[in-house]
Amino acid sequence: MIRTENLSKKFGDTHAVENLNLQIEAGEFFCFLGPNGAGKTTTIKMLTGLLHPTGGRALLGGHDIQQQPIEAKKIIGYVPDSPFLYEKLTGREFMRFVAGLYKMPDNGYMENSERLLEMFEIHSVADHLIEDYSHGMRQKLSFASCFLHEPKIVIVDEPWVGLDPKNIRFVKNFLRQKTREGVTVFMSTHTLSIAQEIADRIGIIHNGRLLHMGTVSQIMSLAEKPGSLEDVFLELTQDNNA
Repeated sequence: MIRTENLSKKFGDTHAVENLNLQIEAGEFFCFLGPNGAGKTTTIKMLTGLLHPTGGRALLGGHDIQQQPIEAKKIIGYVPDSPFLYEKLTGREFMRFVAGLYKMPDNGYMENSERLLEMFEIHSVADHLIEDYSHGMRQKLSFASCFLHEPKIVIVDEPWVGLDPKNIRFVKNFLRQKTREGVTVFMSTHTLSIAQEIADRIGIIHNGRLLHMGTVSQIMSLAEKPGSLEDVFLELTQDNNA
């Protein structure tokens, strides 16, 4: 469902992402890990069409995000680390706005919208202006709107910011259930304990290059000493940070 072929991005003389090759299957929960500045968010912005690559290409559901942007974006949902929401809209109005972007008919959108607002526990504030929402409420509205058009691919950048433990657990379980239904989840996160718990496969990127990719057990086996994924991650990247 997601394939990158020598995907690259340069800013001046700096390689933010260099020759990235990934293949992620339908129904897979893929976690993308790396230190700050490793190239995770740049990769995500290229996958979603927000940045043009310097070289290579990204395909989503077989559609090139640069050559076939409409077809690709129809099947993806995106939750950024700092969601941009129109503050003078209410939550319910924002859901209608998103439905309009995807040209969803009213009868199909309204049922989905109410269900998602209820599921993410923002139904009671759905008629309040977004400017009055807490960061956690905004994050939950971003998730609700992401799933409104029932995407086949969901791309999530550091989703846990602003969520309390209860909502972190709910989002984890929700995303895991979606992969069981065939949705592909591509998630960037610094919360390595969660990645260890839920990922089918992990990719580790640093200085724009993919260092390692494999299942959790395969990544863990690369360490000289047994430990948590956090321990392994620090061991695998320490020489690169020196």
